Amino acid sequence: MDRGLAVAVERFSNVVGTALKEAAVGTSVDGAKLERDATVEAFNLTCAIIDADGRHTDDELWALIAAFATHDLLPGAATPNDLRGSTLIAEKRSWISEPSSLFMTLRQVDERRNTVLARTYYDESMALAHTVASLDRYPSDDELRAIVEFRKLLLDRIPSRKPAAAAAEGNSSGTTEAATEAAPPPEPEPAEPLEDLLEELDGLIGLDAVKEEVRLLSALLQVQKLRADRGLPVIDSNKHIVFSGNPGTGKTTVARLLARIYRSLEIVERGHLTEVDRSGLVAGFVGQTAAKVAEVFEGADGGVLLIDEAYSLIRGGEKDFGREAIDAVVKQVEDRRDSMVVILAGYPKEMAELVAANPGFSSRFPKTINFPDYDNDELLAILKLIAGNGHYELTDEAQEAAVAWFGTYERGRGFGNGRLARNLFEAAVARHATRLVKVDDPTDEELTTLEVADIAAVPSGQDDAGTNQDAGSAEPDDGEPEDDPPS
Repeated sequence: MDRGLAVAVERFSNVVGTALKEAAVGTSVDGAKLERDATVEAFNLTCAIIDADGRHTDDELWALIAAFATHDLLPGAATPNDLRGSTLIAEKRSWISEPSSLFMTLRQVDERRNTVLARTYYDESMALAHTVASLDRYPSDDELRAIVEFRKLLLDRIPSRKPAAAAAEGNSSGTTEAATEAAPPPEPEPAEPLEDLLEELDGLIGLDAVKEEVRLLSALLQVQKLRADRGLPVIDSNKHIVFSGNPGTGKTTVARLLARIYRSLEIVERGHLTEVDRSGLVAGFVGQTAAKVAEVFEGADGGVLLIDEAYSLIRGGEKDFGREAIDAVVKQVEDRRDSMVVILAGYPKEMAELVAANPGFSSRFPKTINFPDYDNDELLAILKLIAGNGHYELTDEAQEAAVAWFGTYERGRGFGNGRLARNLFEAAVARHATRLVKVDDPTDEELTTLEVADIAAVPSGQDDAGTNQDAGSAEPDDGEPEDDPPS
């Protein structure tokens, strides 16, 4: 019988038990009781994850019995059927709906002593939870979602948490050019801690649904890696993805972060992101397109390839080589299925048409992550970030005017998103300069403060009368690259 759970439980009990003893220094609490408390905590967490999807499989329950039988926590339960007929697991999922008293005790000690005991609890809880999910050959979405929600529940309560690193590393300008030629693959970078990458994901502006999808995907990959490391069978799941959404919704930023997550989980060897569009894949003469596609894939091997505006490959007449490129892409995806990941990105409607146009795409890209348009408050947050990077601030009145300005643009096909925020900033700075040039000897504050007049002077969506060009929008066939906002 696989002893993975028993090993994880023993580790949780030892590490969390030690944390409890550290928290109890200076008190008369018995150390043996604290060790017992840690084991009971491991039992409750294990049962809660097992119960999260209500399946209570034999593999899960036999592992539970093996891990806790010697701890007197399973009275009268010697088989899976015994457990199913008891109250030990039924409705246990509610246990992870709020922080336990043990965790909150460690949190309180951290606040008083500036220690990291709650973080220790979090790390061991996540390791144990993923081990529980790995007991079945393929964990359910409900089980993975329960882990993701429990993760956030704890993280939100860990005190003195360090801020996430800048999410759009190397992209502070808010623009990302699609590559037209395959660059030589970089040397593999050291894998970053997965928790740091997920924390960076959490720091992105908006994108709540996207974050949820990426967290679920990361949890699934963690569980599969645990099973593979223990020599257990793993279902070969397809890791290629479709990103659908308007320009400037964060697709490139998330793709770059996902490449690093794949590297952390050893799904890919290098973890670099290669970006390419139609011009980097399609040649102008017969027989050259397949070679061009192969060259791009060779450069992206060991990492993630992002094909931006991928739907443009199915456009053109009989003499167009886009469909030849599609066939070549499908072949390369299959040939390199174990060494790299491919992401197809573009407008929602057009991406659906692309996937439907070739059976090879529909079978190899089964998962689509939708990137919604930013709402007005999220666009304001992006605007403030762009302004801050440029050493500008907006007055409260200017911020209110910006929200109203964003509201004049209709969401939907071609909405500019992050590009809209950047265009507003650049136009407001131009108005600001025109206003300040008339001021003799302006102060530093005046030189770096955008006021309501600077925003109000910028033409809005109402002024554009149906053309969202000032919004930074682009029709699908205009060839403009994806333009991700800073996050």
